[in-house]
Amino acid sequence: MTVLSREKTLLLPIVIAVAVFFLEHAVMEAGSIASLAAAAVLVGAILVASIRVAHHAETLAQRVGDPYGTMILTLSAVAVEVLILAIMMQGESSPTLVRDTIYSAVMLDINGILGLAALLGGLKHGEQPYNDDSGKTYGVMILTAMGISMIVPEFVPHAKWSYYSAFTIFAMLALYALFLRMQVGRHSYFFSYSYPRRVATRASKTAAAHGKAPGDVAAESHEAEEEHSDEKGSISTSIGVILFGVVLIGILAEFMSALMTEGLHDTGAPPMMMAIVVAAISAAPEIMTALKAALRNRMQATVNIAMGASLSTVILTVPVMEAIALYTGQPFTMAMTPVQTVMIFVTLIAAAINLNDGETNAIEGMTHFILFATFIMLSALGL
Repeated sequence: MTVLSREKTLLLPIVIAVAVFFLEHAVMEAGSIASLAAAAVLVGAILVASIRVAHHAETLAQRVGDPYGTMILTLSAVAVEVLILAIMMQGESSPTLVRDTIYSAVMLDINGILGLAALLGGLKHGEQPYNDDSGKTYGVMILTAMGISMIVPEFVPHAKWSYYSAFTIFAMLALYALFLRMQVGRHSYFFSYSYPRRVATRASKTAAAHGKAPGDVAAESHEAEEEHSDEKGSISTSIGVILFGVVLIGILAEFMSALMTEGLHDTGAPPMMMAIVVAAISAAPEIMTALKAALRNRMQATVNIAMGASLSTVILTVPVMEAIALYTGQPFTMAMTPVQTVMIFVTLIAAAINLNDGETNAIEGMTHFILFATFIMLSALGL
């Protein structure tokens, strides 16, 4: 009962899922406007469920610490994205949906999340330090992964797509295996940063003001943290809620896919719009976590979330979707358009320059945010 009371937020998406199960056909028959309205409600329900999944992923992340923490956060977001894509690809979706979603996710993570976080954090704190090894490592791996999986396919003959698709799966898994070993092994310091111990300073000041020894205040603070940790529930509870949330998101995504496809049919809306919706759903929890970290002057967490999410999206989504294509025998378009290729190169070059000195500022954040605005404008134009 305690768990149910804590997770009462999930009742809303559950109720919506049950309602749509019975009303789906009636809504479709009511016309495109009704279908789009219902799809919008389902998007909101998916966001609620994904935020709860991200909350429990963050709870696990806080318990294990960096770099494991941010890895859990990004993997949970990618799991949601892969699940939604796999379900949507079973219907009458665009053959470019996977490509456009991965491209949109990278634009949203690097230019949207990192750009806005660096902009707001820079305006509040000035220059914000982080470990520059992480930015360099993420950048070169994202460039390599996207080059192999989303640029080179333009030159692969259609008759030989299955061979290159199998190679792409192997290449992405090999990259991720090495990255995972680096992130949690001997190179884990690439993805962490030692912040000043301000908590200890505040504890000393509080002790002096109340006539207590710093050790007493620290002990009280530790006890308060333990109580707060107990309130969050056990690790098994978090894992259970994450698994239930992912299943619930999958059910909602199946309904959303059918309703959105029906609503957008014959409207002339660019296929990119559906891809942006999928990318935004998976990135919504990351946006809040990254912005909070930047406003607290903890830019390393923001870099890990934004760049790590981009990398995980490419090297985990690609092999799963390519494996589905090989299994079904139905290939889909992975090669980016010339406009998308240019935007990716400009983004990664800007990130390589901005994330090269171990500090971010508002100007660097603004450059990425303008690139994000350009991406939205080009998407609205159908480019």
